[in-house]
Amino acid sequence: MAVEQYRQIIQQLILERAQRRSPQEEIERQAILDTERDHYLLLHTGWRDNRRTHGCSLHLDIKDGKIWIQHDGTEVGIATQLLELGVPSSDIVLAFHSPFMRQFTEFATH
Repeated sequence: MAVEQYRQIIQQLILERAQRRSPQEEIERQAILDTERDHYLLLHTGWRDNRRTHGCSLHLDIKDGKIWIQHDGTEVGIATQLLELGVPSSDIVLAFHSPFMRQFTEFATH
């Protein structure tokens, strides 16, 4: 697959998640889509009851033609969704694993 296809797939997945709403919470989901530098994030900011929440649930980059999953705080797993959308495992790097541990996965090491 081409890098442009990866950009479209990542944007689609992040935008879908950003549109989800929880009626009990005052949480804003922000899709950060930097197609020039190939950095993609899903941020959450707001209030859950009387507690402030702010954080990143997804962070993906495209480097050297591969999708690098820097952080995945989702229940389903973004790697699984990427595979289902036709991205080969050889083009997915689980960057949240140490370089040594990546060799033991079915995904790319770098």
